[in-house]
Amino acid sequence: MNDQHAKPARRLFGTDGIRGRANTEPMTAGIALRLGQAAGLLFTRGAHRHRVVIGKDTRLSGYMIEPALTAGFVGAGMDVMLVGPLPTPAVAMLTRSLRADLGVVISASHNPFEDNGIKLFGPDGFKLSDATEAEIEAMMDSELGSRLAEPAALGRAQRLQDAAGRYMESAKASFPRRLSLDGLKIVVDCANGAAYKVAPSVLWELGANVIPIGVSPDGFNINRDCGSTSPALFCAKVLEHGADIGLALDGDADRLLVADERGQLIDGDQILAAITRAWHRNGEVRGGGVVATVMSNLGLERWLGGIGLQLHRTPVGDRYVAEKMRAIGCNIGGEQSGHMILSDHATTGDGLVAALQILACIIDEGRPASRVLRSFTPLPQLLKNVCYDGANPLHDGQVKLAIAAAEAALGGTGRLLVRPSGTEKLIRVMAEGEDEARVGEIVDSLCETIAAAAGTH
Repeated sequence: MNDQHAKPARRLFGTDGIRGRANTEPMTAGIALRLGQAAGLLFTRGAHRHRVVIGKDTRLSGYMIEPALTAGFVGAGMDVMLVGPLPTPAVAMLTRSLRADLGVVISASHNPFEDNGIKLFGPDGFKLSDATEAEIEAMMDSELGSRLAEPAALGRAQRLQDAAGRYMESAKASFPRRLSLDGLKIVVDCANGAAYKVAPSVLWELGANVIPIGVSPDGFNINRDCGSTSPALFCAKVLEHGADIGLALDGDADRLLVADERGQLIDGDQILAAITRAWHRNGEVRGGGVVATVMSNLGLERWLGGIGLQLHRTPVGDRYVAEKMRAIGCNIGGEQSGHMILSDHATTGDGLVAALQILACIIDEGRPASRVLRSFTPLPQLLKNVCYDGANPLHDGQVKLAIAAAEAALGGTGRLLVRPSGTEKLIRVMAEGEDEARVGEIVDSLCETIAAAAGTH
């Protein structure tokens, strides 16, 4: 099937904010300045003193984007509270906690250091809707000069003291008070990113023996051969140190992957299942089910059905997961890639909070991670990407016929998902079904057809 999600027309904003190569449009100081002006004007509502919280990860280009955004917000009459390198969920939490009008994270998440991005949060700590992002874009394209603040109404900028400590206490509060991490040896890979200080500190303060890696950012090494996008390192470190579990975050720490005590990787679907099982046992699951994206394995859906819960699917993107959770009253949602949204504790994906829930599961069950974190047997699933430069090849007639044939070949025993990436010039082709060989044949054949249509065969 094709993943078509109706959105207002947007030029700059993608699946997760604005993202691109640093110092190249749209990730330039000029656009960041304009964005700060437009978003500042849009969120200046009422007579109170308006404020925005700005955090970032450890990329070199953050030093360019942060002052540009600050200038834009100050020019719009907003006070700016700078918190420095902190996880995305920390900024979302602080935005609500400080009654700020807006929160901003400067990060390209799991991308390499050459890229950067800008994510916006509303005063409720949730990511902005497509419609609001489209409204900001329209304002950026309009004449803003006449609407900016008068000289006496300009904002001020200041560093927020102990922002990290506020987030750490909030994260620790999500861990059951009756439990302790005493006796657990934990490898935590912080991807040389935003959580390089707070994640190891929280785990240590809760009692764990912590082996931290990816905690020496230099502006260039974020996500480089470490973190959740390069899991081989932390999986190997678990075996090397004889650890009970390994935890891997990405550059802005809003996603989590896990390695069990055997160094075997655990994906987001199994993490979601383990948390759901524990919460369901305690009567804490709300909304009669769980929210995940179209990428989550069919095995997860069948397992949830077996315990009386429904899987609600959304398009790819943790923002869409969060929106669906709010709409239907669910408190657990996530993505196979490792975004876990646990709305009892956070408004957006929070890798550290999810990790603490997983650790609570292991302690409560008294079994090793390899047993606790494999709730279901996943169906064979294969995902491949096809690059393209020109027009979207999914509009090609031969590609449409090939997709229809692939869906027919799977019948009612599997799923096919073909969609363009929200952040790169890629077509993602995913299939799953009972027969692993057949799934592979379908994906390979479809990728060849798409590549031919794109002229990249």
